Order: sequence, then C-alpha cells, then structure tokens
Amino acid sequence: MSSVTTRGFLHLLLVAGLCGLAACRQAPPGDPNLRVVVWEHDDASVAPYIDSVLAAFCKLPGNEGVSIVRTHYHTEDMRQQFQTASIAGNPPDLLLSASDAAGIYSVSGFIQPVDGLFDLSRYNPAVVAAITQDGRTWGVPVTNGNHLMLFYNKRLASRPPRTTDELFAFCSGRAPKLGLDHCMAFHLGEPYWLVPWLGAFGGWPMAGRVPTLDTPAMRQAVEFVMELKRRGFIPNECDYNGMDALFKEGKVAFIINGDWAISTYESQLRTDLGVAMIPKLSRTGRWPVPMVSGKYFMLSSQLQGRKLALVKRLVEFYTGEENQVGQARALKRLPALARANNAKAIQDDPNLRASLDQILVGKPLPMATELRAVWDAMRPLFGKVLSGQMGADEAVRRMQADAETKIREMSE
Repeated sequence: MSSVTTRGFLHLLLVAGLCGLAACRQAPPGDPNLRVVVWEHDDASVAPYIDSVLAAFCKLPGNEGVSIVRTHYHTEDMRQQFQTASIAGNPPDLLLSASDAAGIYSVSGFIQPVDGLFDLSRYNPAVVAAITQDGRTWGVPVTNGNHLMLFYNKRLASRPPRTTDELFAFCSGRAPKLGLDHCMAFHLGEPYWLVPWLGAFGGWPMAGRVPTLDTPAMRQAVEFVMELKRRGFIPNECDYNGMDALFKEGKVAFIINGDWAISTYESQLRTDLGVAMIPKLSRTGRWPVPMVSGKYFMLSSQLQGRKLALVKRLVEFYTGEENQVGQARALKRLPALARANNAKAIQDDPNLRASLDQILVGKPLPMATELRAVWDAMRPLFGKVLSGQMGADEAVRRMQADAETKIREMSE
C-alpha cells in the first residue's frame, strides 16, 4: 500500500498527539543524529511502559538533547507503511515488532543484521533463533515468548489437566455438571493454534524453507481437533474474540491463548486465574509444541555513524537486566535476556513460571518468508475440514500443494 488509508491516517493523527509522552528533550535544529524515531504495533496497554523506558534513557548522563518519538500502528499497517517508507528513503530508525515480518524486511534490504553490533549470547537461544535466517540475526530480542499456553479458571477447575486424558475426563464429566456447554476454547480460524497439536504428533509445518504439511502428523492433528469438536469439548466455531469472551465470562474452564493475554486475564479474574502448559497428548506422550518468538528491535538499514551508535545504546539500555525484570513485572512478559529469568520477580510469580515451562517445550517460529505461504495454504483448508466440507486426508494434500504453489509464485 503506497498511501495511508483514511482509518490509518486518522489513527496517525491521534498517535501524533500522544507521542509527546515518549519524547525526550528536542534535539538542536540541524542535528538529526540526536533524534530517534521508533515505530511499534503493541497493545495500547503496553505504551506507558515503553514510554517510561524511553524517557529514562533520555535522562541518562550524556543524552542531553536526545529526542525519541514513538509512533503506534496496527500490525498490518506498520508492515505496509514501513515498506513504503523504506522504499521512499524515509524509514523509522527502529521497529519494535514481532519477528514474522523480519524475513520480508531482510530480503528487501530494509533492516540490517545485528551480528557484531550486539552480544547476542546474552539472550535466550530460542528467541534469537526465531530472528535468525541464513546465518544472520535480524533483530535484538526484547521479550521471550509470544507463545500459546493454557489458561484456566480456578472457580471451574481447581487444577489444570496434565494430560489430554485428564482434559477429556473433565470435559465429559465435570463440565456438564457445572452447566458448561463447552469446557475449552481456542482460535479455530488461525493455524497458529493448530501447530502445538501438530508438534505433539511429531510434526512441524516447515523444514527449513520447505513446507511439510502432507504428513501423518498433520492428518492426526486435524483429526484431533475435529474430535474435540465432535465431542462438544470446544465450540463448533470460535474466533479470537469469541474464545476470549467465553473465558472472561466464565463459560469455559480452559482457553489456549498467548502470553500477551496474561496481564489482561489477571486483571479480569485476579486470583481465579491459573496458567499451565497445554496438556500432554496422551496417545503420543508428547507435549504440544507452541511456536516461540518474541518482540524485537529491528534496525533500519539506513542507520550508520553517530545515529547508529545512539540507537545501539538505546537498545542495550532497553534490554538491560533492570528493564527486562521491570518489563516482566509490568507486562507479565518473559525477558529475552537469559540472566533476567532468574530474578525473584519471575521465579516467585506462578503464572510467569508456567509460561517459562511452556517455552521450554516450544520451538522457534520460522523466520523464513515462505511461512506466510504456509499459513495462507493451511487457513482456508483447515476451515473446510472444520465446516465438514472436506476430509482431513484431502485437506492436508491440498495444503501441501497450495503452499508449494504460493512459494513458487513468491519467487517469480
């Protein structure tokens, strides 16, 4: 998209009025090396934390005259606008973003690798791997996670199911006695929520840059979700907002959602909220395998010289141990900095500890640009299985064929 949509333009006007919250003292006229522009697409509730860290950086000795401007976008808007701004030669200096677009940005030359600029050994290996492609790392980790796990309502279930056998026993026995139509919910419209079950059957959607969808593991994962649906354990249809509402309203005991939802559910359910690992698949003895990534600082490829040195100091400050622990306290998101995971604030928090346990059985989200083709192939065909229009065998064969076709089209 080469221009901002009307909705996006109005949103930018609103954001422009809020950016002063993050701004430091203005740089002297004619010295653009002291002005840093940061774009992000996080939840609105995260903005105060981001602003507090940026403001603290500006107050450090030696940062007199530094100006930082933060601009918020919706996820897809930021992806499009960053590409447009980069082509026009006027990109932001920093993106605070999930890793899923890094493949496109790196191939296009819009961001620069950070190897050699930062000591990446300080960060958790899995979260670094999720932003690494062809031997180069394309962002500095800020959070560790962005992964799915199990949330449960302690008023409905005093403890979480450890296995799917325990889950099925609850759903067929305890749930009806509580008057629940369904015992669990998760997003049926996005294949991201199918991946943990795929991993529990021993599969994965990609091997390197090659889709691996036409496999026995994929068939079994699709059929497993259909079994949950047939037995009434999950709703027939459920998007993200639907599952979120069911859980908040106490209409399901369990929900599979991401670490980004911990703070929201804690404020809603308070001490009734429990967090646990997605139940182990009884028939294979394997834990479900969520994709693990995080949020990252990505540096514009146009950064150099004094501006690059300033941005490097900002990123190192933002991901320092004190701020990483503060982030966990404020946002309930695990730090990317390895040593920060040992902090008392994390070890004493049962929900963060459960989140960390889930990460340990996860796998890095692939950075390959081909992943988007895989998602686009999986999404509609999985939907046809769920609606009864297609069987699992045909669906997974077509997923593979469609993904391969879409990947070829990407390279043309």
